[in-house]
Amino acid sequence: MIARRTLFLAIWLLTIGVGLSGFHAARAQGRLYDWEALPDLPEPLGVAGACAGVSNGALIVAGGAHFPVSLFEGGTKVWTDSVYVLEQTPGGDYVWHTGYALDAPRGYSAALTLDDTVLCLGGGDARQHVSDVLSLRWERGRLVQERTLPPLPRPIAFAAAARAGETIYVAGGLEHPADSVAQRQFWALDLTAVEAGWRALPPWPGSARFNAVAAALDGAFYLISGTELQPDGQGGLRYRFLNDAYRYNPEKGWERLADLPWPAAAAPSPTPAYGPAHLLVFGGNDGSDVPRVQELKDRHPGFRREILAYHTITDTWAVLDTLPAAHVTTPLVAWEDRLVIPSGEIRPGTRSPQILSARPVPHTGSLAPASYLVLVTYFLLLVGIGIYFMRWEKSDEDFFLASGRIPWWAAGLSIFGTQLSAITYMAIPAKAYATDWVYILGQVSIVLIAPVIVLLYLPFFRRLRVTTAYEYLEKRFNVAVRLFGSFAFVLLQMGRMAVVIFLPALALSAATGIDIYLAILATGLLATLYTALGGIEAVVWSDVLQVIVLLGGAFLSLLIITLEVDGGFQGLLATAAADDKFHVFTWSWDYTTTSVWVVLLGNLLGNLVPYTADQTVVQRYLTTRDEKAAAQSIWTSALLTIPAAVIFFGLGTALYVFYKQHPTLLEPALPTDAIFPMFIVQQLPAGVAGLLVAGIFAAAMSSLDSSMNSVATVIVTDFYRRFIPETTGQRRLRLARWLTLTFGIMATGTGLLLATYPVQSLWDLFLEIIGLFGSSLAGLFALGIFTQRAHGAGALIGVAASIVVLYLVKMFTPIHFFLYAAIGIMTCFAVGYLASCLIPHRGQPLAGLTIYNLHPREKKILH
Repeated sequence: MIARRTLFLAIWLLTIGVGLSGFHAARAQGRLYDWEALPDLPEPLGVAGACAGVSNGALIVAGGAHFPVSLFEGGTKVWTDSVYVLEQTPGGDYVWHTGYALDAPRGYSAALTLDDTVLCLGGGDARQHVSDVLSLRWERGRLVQERTLPPLPRPIAFAAAARAGETIYVAGGLEHPADSVAQRQFWALDLTAVEAGWRALPPWPGSARFNAVAAALDGAFYLISGTELQPDGQGGLRYRFLNDAYRYNPEKGWERLADLPWPAAAAPSPTPAYGPAHLLVFGGNDGSDVPRVQELKDRHPGFRREILAYHTITDTWAVLDTLPAAHVTTPLVAWEDRLVIPSGEIRPGTRSPQILSARPVPHTGSLAPASYLVLVTYFLLLVGIGIYFMRWEKSDEDFFLASGRIPWWAAGLSIFGTQLSAITYMAIPAKAYATDWVYILGQVSIVLIAPVIVLLYLPFFRRLRVTTAYEYLEKRFNVAVRLFGSFAFVLLQMGRMAVVIFLPALALSAATGIDIYLAILATGLLATLYTALGGIEAVVWSDVLQVIVLLGGAFLSLLIITLEVDGGFQGLLATAAADDKFHVFTWSWDYTTTSVWVVLLGNLLGNLVPYTADQTVVQRYLTTRDEKAAAQSIWTSALLTIPAAVIFFGLGTALYVFYKQHPTLLEPALPTDAIFPMFIVQQLPAGVAGLLVAGIFAAAMSSLDSSMNSVATVIVTDFYRRFIPETTGQRRLRLARWLTLTFGIMATGTGLLLATYPVQSLWDLFLEIIGLFGSSLAGLFALGIFTQRAHGAGALIGVAASIVVLYLVKMFTPIHFFLYAAIGIMTCFAVGYLASCLIPHRGQPLAGLTIYNLHPREKKILH
């Protein structure tokens, strides 16, 4: 009856959503930056080819060249040694400091800011180019000039340079002012071993060039566009403006990228990363009017103003914004929270003293009113589930185990929903979108581990009539081992609850515009409310509804994308296959990468942690009427992972194809994990979008409610009832409700704290440390079930060894994280068994506690 009502309500909500609105129109092209002009450069003619950067909060513009007399009136280019420093006063005004000079005129250096030092790499004047690396610093109102880095291997100017990680790369350029051919050299300087000097690396596979654009992202160096220079055979020079692009990865070498839609030579460089996966190119010279320079003279229209965005995932270029004015042959400088384009060339022979400043425009997504209506309706439904099941809760056994009333299929869906957090729901499609299908092997491993759980673990939890998994540890070892297991579980869940609330709220806030604090409060307080009211039954049945919504929504999204992409389903498959997005098997013995054995073995043993040692999952085994039903619930959850994995990975691949075909719809500032919520808001009908957003909230709640209920179960059972056994079921029920409220409020408060202070990285470190307990817990259960000689002292030594070994592995080895759980489990098992053999111990009864002496199968309902 309950199941039919749940399914009916889910379909009813979906129908409302589809009927309330049509599809969203594609968003209008937005702006990436707000632009303003800072005070003009004191040099009224402006300069091109200056070396510019930031030192101690001040903008330095040094050297460069200009035409005191117009190029078209016979003027010649003059190089300058002037240095100008722009500071912002405490009152917010800007002041130029003048009167400083380089030791010699210099222009067209490759400019970088390194910490508080501005680097001018190479450059030169009309007579010669130089190889030295000049360092400029602004200290207490004075300019300091030094040469602290090794000189370049050869003189060079008009080169492209960027810093990627701890390496500076320099590519292309001209070795001498009279050169008739550009250079194709590629040099690198390791900042951790400066004394080793510059190394020559293999050059890119394309043409030699100068005035290229450089960039860096995720440790890789990018070389974009530029100009090829060759003799024209008649005593002159021929310029070919290039629109190719390349990426250099230290581990993989050079890779050719998609061509730009037009050349962007001499665009301000190094170009910045925007968000996690975009690089921007600000204008540039496409060479279209080069043959007509003398004809057009001062009527030259100038250079391109489009801001091109390269998306590193889909390998596409798109125009996402426009410059207020086009400047070339000038650096691009990051200054605090802005970008600065200082002076530069605005048309051939003409400079501008203008200093352009750009601040990123915050992304603000939005949900339609119909979506909010569906969202609120969904939340009210969840609260209603809690109120409905409240009347069945008469004791702590009802609150924790539902007295065996849960059908096997509902328990199975609840296990699946508990494991599928909102983080995972967004991260799996995002992973397939950004990479390929290698991780899908981890989902297959759940099916492989299911028979092990059913045959070798489940009987102990059911036949011993336990309420928590950790009661087994006391029966098998001693009370200290049980308390360790319980405490480790509670500690892990407290950290997990806060992150489960915070991270989905962060992504949803960025993609939908929902206030992050409101999102955290809604997730935390609603889950706390219905869990405290309805106990495990409310948790299980809300999970059932959430799984239906999540899987249905993901499948609907996949269907919509298939209809929207060029060529439909066949076109989607063809594009994805051509880009190797269906890659699954990496055949290698390398333990640092996602090779087949690493993914399978790591996930196979990794799934022992939740399915054997995590109370949130084990508790579902105990809510069914008997052992057979519990086994069916495990198989339901395991088998459901296969179609679910195909849907989620297929959705990620479909998102890749969709945004490859529609790159202008991407929001560069959003994290990659927000790609699915972004699609929901952009492309789904308003009501359906609301239902899917509600589903993401619900996925967070399905993990949160399970954690809250299980933490209350563990504290009441393993601590309160263990040491005060004479209490009544009603009293324990009241305590369980208060504990649920308390931990729910604490988790919500911690989530709000994470949103208020930038402590995510510290929190990640904390989770890594407490996560060490997970595999040691699974090792404890394996040690107890599969050996007869292991005892309590040996088990605790095994736990300690597991934690230490796993910590050392994580901190000091490149082993892939998929293998962490396997290492932790095997260490705990091996060391625990060895210690038990070496440490004398008085024997204890083991009847029903190992696989060698199981109790007979259950014959009746236990609860």
